[in-house]
Amino acid sequence: MSDRIDLHKVAPGAYEPMIALEKWIAGTGLDMKLYHLVKMRASQMNGCHYCINMHSRDAMKLGETAQRLFLLDAWRETDLFTPKERAVLALTEAMTAIAGTHVPDDVYNDAAKNLTEKELAAVIMGVVAINSWNRMAITTHLPLD
Repeated sequence: MSDRIDLHKVAPGAYEPMIALEKWIAGTGLDMKLYHLVKMRASQMNGCHYCINMHSRDAMKLGETAQRLFLLDAWRETDLFTPKERAVLALTEAMTAIAGTHVPDDVYNDAAKNLTEKELAAVIMGVVAINSWNRMAITTHLPLD
């Protein structure tokens, strides 16, 4: 791959709002294992090797199983995920592919039914955050660490 801009070096201040958003999400009380499923699923859909690598390791440190991570892209085909996780994964997918389907009412309503309003807000902002991180990492060819 060709060398591309190092955003962190060239524009370190641009990372500050992103880090602040991540801190806000962490402060909402959202289950971080669930948040890592969000990060993993969006990163799989976006093809972000850097984020898939990072968030799979982070999820496993929090006790997530390798089996669930291996099957995450086929979550609809397994009973390994709870109704709450399934609702969050469906919302994550709809938001990540928003140009194609927008967010259907049934997907949003299922998420709203399975989450508190505070959790729903955190998940929505979490999907926004990981999609932004994915776009930065993919555009700049961020190497694995």
